[in-house]
Amino acid sequence: MAKEKTVYVCSNCGQDSPKWVGKCPSCGEWNTYVEEIVRKEPTNRRPVSGIETQKPKPLALSDIEVDDEPRINMHDDELNRVLGGGLVPGSLVLIGGEPGIGKSTLVMQTVLHMPEKKILYVSGEESARQLKLRADRLSGVSSDCLIVCETSLEQIYVHIKNTNPDLVIIDSIQTISTESIESSPGSIAQIRECSASILRFAKETHTPVLLIGHINKEGSIAGPKVLEHIVDTVLQFEGDQHYMYRILRSIKNRFGSTAELGIYEMRQDGLRQVSNPSELLLSQDHEGMSGVAIASAIEGIRPFLIETQALVSSAVYGNPQRSATGFDLRRMNMLLAVLEKRVGFKLAQKDVFLNIAGGLKVNDPAIDLPVISAILSSNMDAAIEPEVCMAGEIGLSGEIRPVNRIEQRIGEAEKLGFKRFLLPKYNLQGIDTKKLKIELVPVRKVEEAFRALFG
Repeated sequence: MAKEKTVYVCSNCGQDSPKWVGKCPSCGEWNTYVEEIVRKEPTNRRPVSGIETQKPKPLALSDIEVDDEPRINMHDDELNRVLGGGLVPGSLVLIGGEPGIGKSTLVMQTVLHMPEKKILYVSGEESARQLKLRADRLSGVSSDCLIVCETSLEQIYVHIKNTNPDLVIIDSIQTISTESIESSPGSIAQIRECSASILRFAKETHTPVLLIGHINKEGSIAGPKVLEHIVDTVLQFEGDQHYMYRILRSIKNRFGSTAELGIYEMRQDGLRQVSNPSELLLSQDHEGMSGVAIASAIEGIRPFLIETQALVSSAVYGNPQRSATGFDLRRMNMLLAVLEKRVGFKLAQKDVFLNIAGGLKVNDPAIDLPVISAILSSNMDAAIEPEVCMAGEIGLSGEIRPVNRIEQRIGEAEKLGFKRFLLPKYNLQGIDTKKLKIELVPVRKVEEAFRALFG
């Protein structure tokens, strides 16, 4: 007979305690302990997965054979890139994002373009009719996709055993529960046990599994942190619902880089892959407008041009405001201090607003130079020539430091018809300027860049 007991579990790190505590001794967070009812099962119970496999034996590292197994093509260039070249057989992938951002749309759209694979789509949130309506709206290719609406983990394993699919999709992990635990679906204990059981199934049967997960109000994956440790890949699907862009980022990836980025455009008939984001992120015409500078940034292996917008105005309400959208506010304050100390522009009594167009969040330090150029352009009310692009990191002494992969940045600007490119002087070494159709303007200090821009 199973024994029941009550424990308190930290919703942040998964640490448990026999009584409630205010501050977690493991992660240091306050008020994160929630009550859970757990049931201790007899030791001779059957495995949760219901799929019997042979016990593994220890092997010498030299005896382990590694085959170059081809990855599964998802028929989506953006998704393949973020995954590291495709889906690895036997991997467990978690896709998280805000409600209504398009997680289920992305997965369903991918499923419809894989007619060569037998796919089992387990829905714990929507009915089969709702999924059919979405599939008709996406107007994809008909695929051998099996739909089942189920929230019991044990029943899901029964369906998997009967259908023997090539790929399993679970939407979402927060709705799945196992009979071995008495707590409600979505609780810390249920998510931890279900995800661990699904991981065992994926590794033992070599079947890839895609999990869709919720996020909490802070923007991180809902549930215990152990969920992100268990899975092989964590993808974050993000974007402002007021913009048409959606960005797929890799937060964790055991089979590829975490610096990759996939960009989609949300449309009435689904998500469209954006193969050349530079053309979408640049406005059609900003000639004669002050406060606009074009930056050549890199996310992952992709260079793209983005529009940096700034507005500087006199502070009329007391303390000057500092606001940045898509850019680190603390770094902007540092750049403003460099402008005031090293170049002599007095911005202490002025409001400064900065925006990265298109709703993107950029962490590339190479957009420091475009940021201060846009700020200075707005402060002087002098427009930067529309055919000028730039990249450079700003140091605290006012020098322009070299940036990585400058050839790709220059090539992207040249491809889109820009005539001049401002770059750090040290990046000019090793570049064959004879083959380029774009004029390179090397600058060493911030003052030199401003003279090249404004004369």
